[in-house]
Amino acid sequence: MTHTISASEPRPATRSGAELVVDTLEALGVECVFGYPGGAIMPVYDAIARGNVRHILVRHEQAAAFAADAYGRITGKAGVCMATSGPGATNLITGIANAFMDSVPMVAITGQVPQPFMGTDAFQETDIFGMTMPIVKHSIVVRTPDDIPAALAEAFTIAESGRPGPVLVDLPKDVQQAMSSGQGTPEEGDIFRPTPSPESIADAERLIAGAQRPLFYLGGGIARSKATELVREIVAESGIPSVCTLQGLGVLPPEHPAMLGMIGMHGGRAANTAVQECDLLIVVGARFDDRATGHLPSFAPKASVVHIDTDAAEFDKLRVANAAICGDLKRSLRTTAFAAGDIGEWREECAALKDRHQAPYDAPGNGIYAPAMLKALSEKVGDDFVVAADVGQHQMWVAQHCRFSRPQAHLTSGGLGAMGFGLPAAIGAKLAEPHSHVFCVSGDGGFQMNLQELATLRRYQIPVKIVLLDNSMLGLVRQWQELFFEGNYSEVDLSDNPDFVEVAHAFGIEAFAIETRDEVDGAIERLINARGPILAHVRIDPEENVWPLVPPGASNSEMMEKRHDA
Repeated sequence: MTHTISASEPRPATRSGAELVVDTLEALGVECVFGYPGGAIMPVYDAIARGNVRHILVRHEQAAAFAADAYGRITGKAGVCMATSGPGATNLITGIANAFMDSVPMVAITGQVPQPFMGTDAFQETDIFGMTMPIVKHSIVVRTPDDIPAALAEAFTIAESGRPGPVLVDLPKDVQQAMSSGQGTPEEGDIFRPTPSPESIADAERLIAGAQRPLFYLGGGIARSKATELVREIVAESGIPSVCTLQGLGVLPPEHPAMLGMIGMHGGRAANTAVQECDLLIVVGARFDDRATGHLPSFAPKASVVHIDTDAAEFDKLRVANAAICGDLKRSLRTTAFAAGDIGEWREECAALKDRHQAPYDAPGNGIYAPAMLKALSEKVGDDFVVAADVGQHQMWVAQHCRFSRPQAHLTSGGLGAMGFGLPAAIGAKLAEPHSHVFCVSGDGGFQMNLQELATLRRYQIPVKIVLLDNSMLGLVRQWQELFFEGNYSEVDLSDNPDFVEVAHAFGIEAFAIETRDEVDGAIERLINARGPILAHVRIDPEENVWPLVPPGASNSEMMEKRHDA
């Protein structure tokens, strides 16, 4: 979509650059901005106080970027974060990188020192333009207030079009303070949208028609392109079995007869086996990430590849495609026939794989088994369930065991794997979709990286429900040290964690703790029925591992199963 601002909208004869920023955000339909003020962005904050854009004051700039990221994932519109120059801007970088890695639309607005002082090592000056170059789609330094409307409209257009991603807009303080006629208006621009070539479509259709064991490989680009319903129709009509990546969870719900589950390092055996046995891999909106493929030369060894994507840079980057269709994902899918031959035997084989490799939910003792609790929670909430997962063992348990009715319900830091993502992402998600039950599922390590955002929950009474799985360990690191570093548990002990219930109470948040299996059902009911923010501190076994697991550098066929850790 191309963002424009109507020239007919009446404006005062003169406006400051800062006022133009707020005017333009309003005209572009921005409803919510996540940010933190400071000296170089203070003129914009002065204007925000008199404008109609809702501002959410986070307690750390990284949280602003993570919240904007989640807002973008849920809505498909660019989430907006804002910070001052220097440390404010650099604190956004992790969140910007996260959005870039996962192709999430975002506009990051940073204050900058006045132009005469740029390049002089002025107070709180950093070259945020240069520092973020590798992790943004585009960067803009605005030089005059008249350029502000066009620059912001361009930023939103670029962030949301094609393969989405973050755009940086750097605003020197003198540009914010300078006066303008306020009449700078962008014109309708042309957005390059590659058209899928008839030749590539014909090549793909020949491969599909000749395949006896075809398999869909569904990725996060489907949700970013708003193509979920179309993909569901194609899968239903073609009958082709499907697997998904971490970011593709929810494109097909887990109970869908064609869905074999998630592939990769912590994927399911049914999905990984199907990939290894298929003769055609139809990749839709996905890249060949190393956590998905395992040992790349042995990944899908019997298969030809049809790769369908918006971004041509992904073709042949890691796996050579026998047919590559580049273009708007919906258009590419609509113009391609997915008519396979007689694949009845293959479908039966895949269904048998799925039935044979169901995850077990029994565990010895009376301790809380996190996968079982997460499964029960997601099923109890139903289609209104949305989870923002932090990074670690709990992230993989969420992906493996929660039921997602749509991809927007599963928010996870995939490509970057940024600890601290969960709580601020849940805030962004709840503000984007107030009617949904939004849960933050976090571990005790990641939670402490942004726990200050409990204050944000309290201030705005955002009813996020937090499930804090506490094993008093950096669990995933500990698991790798157990399996691959001869049990040398270096710097993973978090047994001196605070009392998280008391921490939540100190922030004014309702909280409670559980540690036995018979408390789980009551905890789930309490979480669901809570009207405001609430935290459940769930104590779990520090020695519990995530299974299955493909060892690093191994083929996906070499999966380690539960209790194979002796």
